[in-house]
Amino acid sequence: MSTPPSDALLIAYLNNVLAQINFYFGMFIFTFGIAGNILNILILSQRPLRTNSCAIIFFGSSTAGIIAIVSGLVSRVLSGVTTDLSATVNWICRLRGFIIFSSRAVTFWLIMFASVDRWLLSSTNALRRQLSSMKNSLRGIGIITIISIIIHSQLFYCYEANLVDTPLQCFTKNIPCRLMNDLTFAIITILIPLIFIILFGLMTISNMRLTRIRVEPTAVAIANVATQKISTRKSSKKIDHRLFRMLFVQSVCLGLFTLPLAIEKLYATLTMDMQKSALQTTIENFIYQVALINTFFAVGMPFYVNILAGGSIYRNGLFSLKNKIVRKLMCTQRLPQNTQ
Repeated sequence: MSTPPSDALLIAYLNNVLAQINFYFGMFIFTFGIAGNILNILILSQRPLRTNSCAIIFFGSSTAGIIAIVSGLVSRVLSGVTTDLSATVNWICRLRGFIIFSSRAVTFWLIMFASVDRWLLSSTNALRRQLSSMKNSLRGIGIITIISIIIHSQLFYCYEANLVDTPLQCFTKNIPCRLMNDLTFAIITILIPLIFIILFGLMTISNMRLTRIRVEPTAVAIANVATQKISTRKSSKKIDHRLFRMLFVQSVCLGLFTLPLAIEKLYATLTMDMQKSALQTTIENFIYQVALINTFFAVGMPFYVNILAGGSIYRNGLFSLKNKIVRKLMCTQRLPQNTQ
């Protein structure tokens, strides 16, 4: 069936626009995403944040985010300039797909794990609060990473290069693989973490209200507690509150930028047996790739969300990092003068 001239022009236009989006928007996300995640790691490595169980989880999420951005966007940006080897070489295609999907899943699941940690810490049950620890945070990061690797190991079989009539040349090679990959991404990588984030977020808010009700009647009884202990406790609670707010804003942004791809994948899975025109296929491919690149925006945004939502706690960490860098640069400039 031939394509009408008007449809052919629209197809060419959409393909051109998509190429521009992949290059310019991809370059923007790559630059600011990598810079933001690196700054996130440096700030979360400082005291007192590095001793906080939730901050360690954010640290792991930012590390996985860097891996996802590098593996997912480098080839997309360079595809407009040079040949994308992942589209033509099978082992590169499979390895890249595995790294992208597993690291992106780790990033999103660690944000969900951070919401569980906030719920544990805010609980009125002392045993639950004890579960929020550095040891358990590191253990959780390791378990989530291993599970993600196991779940996405099927990509070494399912992904193949040089495909046609697929959104990308490097894509799932048959219907069973496509069904498995689409449902895994939509349900396991996106929907389940979002559901748990909302659930544990509401439970955390409930815990915070219960704690406030319990603390207020006993305010007079603690008037004689040492000033240093009170100050330390207030500082710790302030950090916890800021981290919860950062987590909440990140969760909202995560839903906004990842749900469209989950919905599109579910739609593609349900309509894979339908006969579609060239224009409809092009439009769906356009929507798919725009939704796909938005997921990398979700991976690259945490630092900027933290700056806006983290309050003075996070901004002080950024200023402290800046001062350390300035001092080191000044010291390196003075060393040659001293040797002379």
